[in-house]
Amino acid sequence: MPGKLQLFLQQVSSGIAKQELIKITLGNKRNKDASLKNIFIKLVVIKNNQQLSFLYRYPTKDITKNFDPAEAVCIIEKMLQDEFYNADLFTSTADFHLLQTKSGASKMSTKPPTLFAKAGIQQHDKQKVRIVNASGNIYLHALGITSTEGIVKKEMQDKYKQINRYIEIIDGIVKDLKFSNEVSVMDMGSGKGYLTFALYDYLVSTLHLQPTITGVELRQDLVDTCNRIAASAHFRNLHFETGSIAATQMPATDILIALHACDTATDDAIYKGIQANAKVIICAPCCHKQIRRQMKPDNVIAAITKHGILLERQAEIVTDTIRALLLEAFGYKTKVFEFIATEHTPKNVLIVGTKSDAENISQGACLEKVKALKQLFNIEKHYLETLLLPS
Repeated sequence: MPGKLQLFLQQVSSGIAKQELIKITLGNKRNKDASLKNIFIKLVVIKNNQQLSFLYRYPTKDITKNFDPAEAVCIIEKMLQDEFYNADLFTSTADFHLLQTKSGASKMSTKPPTLFAKAGIQQHDKQKVRIVNASGNIYLHALGITSTEGIVKKEMQDKYKQINRYIEIIDGIVKDLKFSNEVSVMDMGSGKGYLTFALYDYLVSTLHLQPTITGVELRQDLVDTCNRIAASAHFRNLHFETGSIAATQMPATDILIALHACDTATDDAIYKGIQANAKVIICAPCCHKQIRRQMKPDNVIAAITKHGILLERQAEIVTDTIRALLLEAFGYKTKVFEFIATEHTPKNVLIVGTKSDAENISQGACLEKVKALKQLFNIEKHYLETLLLPS
């Protein structure tokens, strides 16, 4: 009877032959001092020839090499004998997990498929950011976005577009950042979980990371529903818990997300992200009551703020400008841009702060700009300012 390693390699060969292979990961280094951290493998076509593309991940660089299938299987075998203990094979029909120990013992487990990327060969020269795939997607169906046939429902087309746009934006933000293989994410105010599930799928399927994502939501019924869906989708490191943003105890976090947190809840989230030294803070603010109530300018700006609709819009701009300046004051390179076109949702501004190593950021200059804006609009305090700079 063949050993577990040989059984695993047989499944690899079968996945290649049937074009069911999505990806292979090799991990858990035998030599903890070795610089090679992981290997990620997928099928590609180069000059009309089927090959396997190996991405060798090192602490400071990635190296890609391509091999024909027979040679690739031999390399995988050697790597699992000499360099790594564990391997994961993801196919469109099943997942296979090989575990080996120092003593020489090994076991292989088989589970239902967990990834939703299209199996088979990818065109090597036309690789694009993967759009969230509707067909066969467990969580999209469970969330009511797709029918049992995997077709996006007519009334959910806008939500589906929003999910895809969100993943495109996330890809542009995080793909070039240096994370360890295990990345932690806090999603504050996760709601029904549409974007939280898509983010987990993207981090696993596209970036080949091992994320741990916690969704925080006040409504217990939504928390229970999302946890059930996460279990059915076999997203084992995605879970949801009940709580408010302000009361949540924040562990060390790589990415902090708060989408459509109402009024000062956005400020609570930004503050917690800064306190946790998050590499990335992503917010889509909702409501701007705290500043709007204070805005009573005694200068020419009063001509704008005397009109209710213009006051509301001006309050949004001022509130989010000060948020961006305060993020910069605390070491974040900040961008503010459109989340998704206004015909899909009116809540369309995204504030993104990326932790910067630059030493030329002047906290004093940023705070002076905040002070000048407050004076211009006759504002006493911005709530985020009171959190970051208590008097």
